[in-house]
Amino acid sequence: MRKWIIILVIIIIAAIFGYNYIYQDHRDIEKETAEFSITSSEIAARFSENSTEAEKTFLNKTIEISGAVSEISLNDLTIDDKAFCQFSSEIKETIIKVNSKIKVKGRVIGYDDLLEQVKLDQCVILE
Repeated sequence: MRKWIIILVIIIIAAIFGYNYIYQDHRDIEKETAEFSITSSEIAARFSENSTEAEKTFLNKTIEISGAVSEISLNDLTIDDKAFCQFSSEIKETIIKVNSKIKVKGRVIGYDDLLEQVKLDQCVILE
């Protein structure tokens, strides 16, 4: 009987650790400090030259990217046609205009070879 209680306790502890590992808290990019501060042209050039090395450097990292706004939609914008930034909330177009300089913080989620754009999500506009 004592052996079964020990096995049951071990299973419960393993289940608790497994649950906590699988359901970790989500990152809050807005509160994180950026690991890199780079222009959209520089990061796009790094990805186009050697995408494997650039992915090792930037993928899933928080970065600050700067440049001129080339396109604005409801929840996303494009910087210099080289970086696509997706926001969690709507962008107020009265604050940002096309061709205005901008600095955005977000998480790099990849590179689109077809459009030759770096993709970022959970972006926030820096003042």
